[in-house]
Amino acid sequence: MLNPKDVIEDFLESHDLDYEKSGESKYMLTLPGEKKLQTHVALVIGDHSLSINAFVIRKPDENAEKVHEWLLQKNGSMYCVAYAINELGDIYLVGRLPFSAVTDVELDRVIGAVLQYSDSSFNPLLELGFTSAIRREWAWRVSRGESLANLKAFEHLI
Repeated sequence: MLNPKDVIEDFLESHDLDYEKSGESKYMLTLPGEKKLQTHVALVIGDHSLSINAFVIRKPDENAEKVHEWLLQKNGSMYCVAYAINELGDIYLVGRLPFSAVTDVELDRVIGAVLQYSDSSFNPLLELGFTSAIRREWAWRVSRGESLANLKAFEHLI
């Protein structure tokens, strides 16, 4: 079995991913998205496994129960990671791989899954948990003649 640190570093370099190393065991990645422009991911080498943690969205302003229900329904069909909330109520994707599973192919699958789940969930989570804020932002931009380009996905809420 190869050293997980070597596998991770080779993977990150060969895939030209934007990352920073923190200490000997933590890698902070920035993945580009479409709906969610960036997803920040921490890969942390522990004693027996690799931990994957990615910030998705902050605690919802409203409809927390519906947001959490949506997350739980999604969890059943996801690969290697699941939605979780931290002590503040912020939403993350979390997962863990045993060292024996830390390979180039598996890292590609897991990081791809994290990016896909984070990006595809972003607008539905905004819609469920921040409808009032979106409406306020829309009205404010209209009143000032500001661009609505990045709010177009939520036009149906107005």
